[in-house]
Amino acid sequence: MKKIPKPLIKKLEKRQESGAFRTLKTKSQLIDFSSNDYLGLARLEAIPIRAEQILNESGPRLNGATGSRLLTGHSVLFERVENQIANFHLTETCLIFNSGYDANIGVFSALPQRNDFVLYDEFAHASIRDGLRLTLAKSQSYKHNDFEDLEKKIKRTTASSTVWVATEAVFSMDGDSPDWDKFGKICNRYDIHLIIDEAHATGVLDNLPKIYRQTNLEKHLTARVVTFGKALGCHGAAVLGKPSLKDYLINFARSMIYTTALPPVSLANILAAYECLQDVSNRKKLQENINFFNENLSKSGLDKFFIPSQSAIHCCIIPGNNRIKKLSLLLEKSGFDVRAILSPTVPEGKERLRFCLHAHNTESELQNALEILTTQL
Repeated sequence: MKKIPKPLIKKLEKRQESGAFRTLKTKSQLIDFSSNDYLGLARLEAIPIRAEQILNESGPRLNGATGSRLLTGHSVLFERVENQIANFHLTETCLIFNSGYDANIGVFSALPQRNDFVLYDEFAHASIRDGLRLTLAKSQSYKHNDFEDLEKKIKRTTASSTVWVATEAVFSMDGDSPDWDKFGKICNRYDIHLIIDEAHATGVLDNLPKIYRQTNLEKHLTARVVTFGKALGCHGAAVLGKPSLKDYLINFARSMIYTTALPPVSLANILAAYECLQDVSNRKKLQENINFFNENLSKSGLDKFFIPSQSAIHCCIIPGNNRIKKLSLLLEKSGFDVRAILSPTVPEGKERLRFCLHAHNTESELQNALEILTTQL
């Protein structure tokens, strides 16, 4: 086969020179501080066993969905899983997508219309930005969790424009969340259509519906995106909202319409994972680890390097791709899998070690990893 064009080769060479060249790595046997398996459900043997039972209860077995959901891929199992998800998240309806990326592409390419205006947090997922590239609406970022900047930009929109605001419940590269009270006050001053990506909060923060009600955000909340590839340890995503939202996406979300549906085994795993969430012990243990980690950051003086976070994601900012890669390698040699997040994934000068905490991490693992980091900073 023919090589890619020379300009593309030069782009690769430039990335190698900057220390930002990406490669694929096989899964390591190191202590896990890098995966999104926050509750440890991906390693839980009970889930595939329960999924097998669900498939046996669901009638004739198929390996694949056999088509898109609008052709032959829809099933009674899809409806069962969607109802369970909607009930768990205290919402009216749910529409499953093949991934969180597909869900955001579908939502942001289909919902905002010509003459609409979309304001999104500058640290929003790449999938949100990519979805907005496919819409006819105008879009602009606002400073991260800066509601004065958000309000300033809302005021600049025309009175006839429908205004959409997009944010995340937990930001993937900082681990922080919006100040919900401040956010609610801004949204309540204007006729906002709000979209919240809950990818890194799904299964971890179970109080979000209560927060939305208390801050009055619920009356502005048009769509919530939840994903299953992180804390639920399986695959896929869903968009939550009113029945009219589901009907609209079925008719206009191209990333759902023109793709083969998830296979039955994926649906069975999603349902089994949601059943496991009824047991709150893993969430409780994760929260204990988050508290322990933050206490040790303060005791060791490392907190000045870390972005404040009450989530499972904790980021140590150390500028420079090469320096951050060396620290990641040092931790790797000591048995810890802590990934370096390099520019351009994050802004230059904001390179970081990203610690992902889990229910299955022990206190000694948390403490030992931080002790190694202390000797280097």
